[in-house]
Amino acid sequence: MSKRLVLAEKPSVGKEIARVLQCKNGGNGYYEGKDTIVTWALGHLVTLADPEVYDDKYKNWVLEDLPIIPNTLKLVTIKNTAKQFHTVKKLMQRADVKEIIIATDAGREGELVARWIIEKIRINKPIKRLWISSVTDKAIKDGFRNLKPGKHYEALYKAAVARAEGDWLVGINGTRALTTKYNAQLSMGRVQTPTLALIQGREEEIRTFRPKDFFGINLNAISVDFTWRDTNNDTRSFDEAYVSKIIKDIEGKKAKAVVVEKKLKKKYPDKLYDLTQLQRDAHKRYGYSPKETLSLMQKLYEQHKVLTYPRTDSNYLTSDMVDTLRDRLRAIRIDPYRSFAFSLLKTPVKSGKHFVDDKKVTDHHAIIPTEEVANTADMSYEERKIYELVVQRFLEVLMPPYEYEETKVVLKIEQHTFEAKGHIAKELGFMKLRDKKSTDVNMPSFRANQEVSVTNIKRTKGATKAPEYFNEASLLSAMENPAKYLNESEKNLKKILTDTGGLGTVATRADIMEKLLNTKLMEKKGQLLRITRKGKQLLDIAPVDLKSPVLTAKWERKLDAIAKGRLNSKEFSSEVKDYAIQVVEEIKGSKKTYKHDNLTSSKCPKCAKAMMAIDNKHGKSLACQDRSCGYRESISKVTNARCPECRKKLNLIGPKEKKIFACKCGFKESMASFEKRKKERDKQGGKRDFIEYKKKQEALNKKACVEDNPFANALKGLKFD
Repeated sequence: MSKRLVLAEKPSVGKEIARVLQCKNGGNGYYEGKDTIVTWALGHLVTLADPEVYDDKYKNWVLEDLPIIPNTLKLVTIKNTAKQFHTVKKLMQRADVKEIIIATDAGREGELVARWIIEKIRINKPIKRLWISSVTDKAIKDGFRNLKPGKHYEALYKAAVARAEGDWLVGINGTRALTTKYNAQLSMGRVQTPTLALIQGREEEIRTFRPKDFFGINLNAISVDFTWRDTNNDTRSFDEAYVSKIIKDIEGKKAKAVVVEKKLKKKYPDKLYDLTQLQRDAHKRYGYSPKETLSLMQKLYEQHKVLTYPRTDSNYLTSDMVDTLRDRLRAIRIDPYRSFAFSLLKTPVKSGKHFVDDKKVTDHHAIIPTEEVANTADMSYEERKIYELVVQRFLEVLMPPYEYEETKVVLKIEQHTFEAKGHIAKELGFMKLRDKKSTDVNMPSFRANQEVSVTNIKRTKGATKAPEYFNEASLLSAMENPAKYLNESEKNLKKILTDTGGLGTVATRADIMEKLLNTKLMEKKGQLLRITRKGKQLLDIAPVDLKSPVLTAKWERKLDAIAKGRLNSKEFSSEVKDYAIQVVEEIKGSKKTYKHDNLTSSKCPKCAKAMMAIDNKHGKSLACQDRSCGYRESISKVTNARCPECRKKLNLIGPKEKKIFACKCGFKESMASFEKRKKERDKQGGKRDFIEYKKKQEALNKKACVEDNPFANALKGLKFD
């Protein structure tokens, strides 16, 4: 009997698909049913080969060997996941497998995960594509009823390959060129380098900022505060003498109400969440990093199955989803949102252009709840907070707008204008969910052309403020819309950046931030992001094009054209190779210098050069500044051993012959004392021993209960036909 093989991206998704498709027989790395086998990748199982695969000489980083431009880039299996790759390979090559269904994440990178595996195995069997935005039972069943031919996604695959190969060519050559030229561990990329430039640009703005005083006028009439507005409708002026003159002109004079108008206005809720906006709100409200928010979203999507696919850049739903909204409302059982969902179900659910628009949805729609009832007891505190954000935003767009009556009064004294506004809520609408008290501003009754007395005229004063340092939320916004940070000479390229969605994608921005932090190019000071001295030096020596967001915008525009079949990927590849050569030549010819900012007074025992202090999550070490020397020694290492006083992880510090364990709380212990304490603890048995003992006792107790059961003993000898 012929079978189909389903390839998911992760074990958790593979397990859900297998359950829905009744594949109950478990193997090592797969599930099998009557006519279907379900297996999975572990993220990427296959990647582009390192330079040394093409030539042994590339094992050593030598500037003269650059650029590295292979005619064809090779694929290799990733060592850490090679076992699963061979499982997938064996399954794909089975004679009874007649069809392959790609069920990896529905997007450019998900397509690459699956196709690279298929290409590496060199399998030539019919391919179909499962394209779903949630992993609920209903979504999976509907998806398998509407499988698409694999050919429909070949252009998307070509775009994914073009992106991966382009980043390899520029990244490998640029990083090796910088590292060997300046004898320092330096990395660059078309997204991370301009992102770092944004941070430096903001810091330069702050450094050069000089505050300017500005002035305004407030006055009171019939117990209402009015604000002066100039002919450009501005409420402030940098000319103190001009403002003082206006005050002198109006003192002791009556005002005339030249405008008295009332309007009924509506305010609509914010758009549904895309990933970037959700990451921003999670950081502002709870301090979660973008990486942490994405990780929580993946669990809510894959494990709890209560939210739709997170890696989306859309704020809208498609029209064919409107019929599913009632089922999604029924699934909301969490307080205080349950009552609002129930209320919405009493009447037909209405769609609107503010959240349903087919033209504004690309690969994936906005993030919304699924039809799966959420069991919040199984969620962590952090997962629940993210779930609540999405649920609230979803309910808000389905609720009526906030309606209020606005009263606007404009007074005139001589030729000078003063304005005040009041508003009274008429229909709270979605604002009921915001849990805020009414902020009505009542306005006394004014009549058109009414003359009123003026009291309490005062000059106001303020000063312009410097822009704030980026935090993770505001940097996400800057990466999404970097056009406003362009130099004057680049303003004509704003449209490219706007059309292509800025620096990186919704799926990669969090990783870019993490990489900049891990490579010490930027650092966190509290919640603020600051460029390091190493980062400043990197930008000084990096090629000019790589510091601008325009390069990646141009790339994304061309990759989108490849995905839509409007551009040949070979043409793009040729351009990238030429650019990689240009990058290397620019670095080679540079006259700039680089100075290590972490040199110590310690000398390398091999070459006598100054050693560098290296800090990372595993501990501290000293390394020779000369990469060709390669000497390194450990100063301290974070261990899994726990402090007996505060239970935090102990650090192992000191030279080999005098190593001691130390804790931040002040506890210290010699290696000999630690070994002695460990032996005594092992004799008593550890946590694992206790768990094993407990299991055995429970098994014995269960057996004893059965043997001592008189009813069981009475039936023991009976035979039933």
